[in-house]
Amino acid sequence: MAPETVDAVRQVQLPLLAALLLLGAAAKTLSRSEGSGLAVLLPSRLRRPAAFGTGVLELALAVGLLVLTGPWGTVARLGTAALFGGSVVVLVLARRRDPEAGCGCFGGLSRTPIGWRTLVRAGLLAAAALATLGLAPTGWQVAAAPTAAHGWVLGVELLLLALLSPELRDVAARALASEPCELRETSQRRTRARLRSSDVWRTNRPVLLADEPEDEWRHGCWRFQRFDGMRHGRRVDVVFAVRVGGRRRTAVRAVLVDRESGAVSASFGAVTRRELVGPPRRLRSPVEAARRDAARIDAERAAETLRAAREHPAGHEPGERQGTAEVPAQGGGGHDARDSDPGRQPAGG
Repeated sequence: MAPETVDAVRQVQLPLLAALLLLGAAAKTLSRSEGSGLAVLLPSRLRRPAAFGTGVLELALAVGLLVLTGPWGTVARLGTAALFGGSVVVLVLARRRDPEAGCGCFGGLSRTPIGWRTLVRAGLLAAAALATLGLAPTGWQVAAAPTAAHGWVLGVELLLLALLSPELRDVAARALASEPCELRETSQRRTRARLRSSDVWRTNRPVLLADEPEDEWRHGCWRFQRFDGMRHGRRVDVVFAVRVGGRRRTAVRAVLVDRESGAVSASFGAVTRRELVGPPRRLRSPVEAARRDAARIDAERAAETLRAAREHPAGHEPGERQGTAEVPAQGGGGHDARDSDPGRQPAGG
């Protein structure tokens, strides 16, 4: 092989390795996937910090490959070779620990079980980093002044990486066939952002006694969050349902359940005591339901009971006067006939 071709092969590795490191760093720092690669070997409390730390290291090495030369450039290139070489060992151990785990090389994209292709890819990238030792130009200089030899060498190497990268096959499969919402992954951060930007959340926010949920779980295409609340002088569970995917305007629902009777006092922000017929879109919007509901209640009394519940979240029963041992009789200042019957729900709105 001609010396010019050998130099082109070595030089192309600098921008190529930097690009791969930048992609891996972005995927690891932004992804919430914790069940692959190095995470398999660590306790659960260390998985997220380890993934974030690895992403920061990859970012630093990518910058070093692009802009550093001399002794510091050598350090960056040796560090890159050590990173990819060490990843081969980590992947072998992770594969023995959990044969179904992905490599985690590109965060949540790398969910295919670790196979020989992933191991060969990591080994070749380590060798590519070693091949850059002793080169004068930086990765940025090579990328800024490409030659024809750089172009065909890069094309061949990209084709080889594509053959060794199961992530590309997974991305293509997802693009061609929509993944069922039951299997679609979604982060708690995204769920919370979607919930708190909805009309359903803003409508029911005054009812809540805390900003953080008491419980959270996933069922099928929905994520659920349960909050403690106080409505019309009665303690309620406020359960929000956030759909995974789907249109934004139909993605959030809410149900308010009386804690004493277990009866549903409000559904999706619409107050009703009739059996719900048909899909949720036939109900009133949360804003309209709240407006009609507000016209029926004693605002001063509702504010007083809500304030008392927030001051005494445990041990202070609704209707009990603070500082006294007596509970008003039915129809008195603390309860009305509607609240004294736990099985009766508010009138339809």
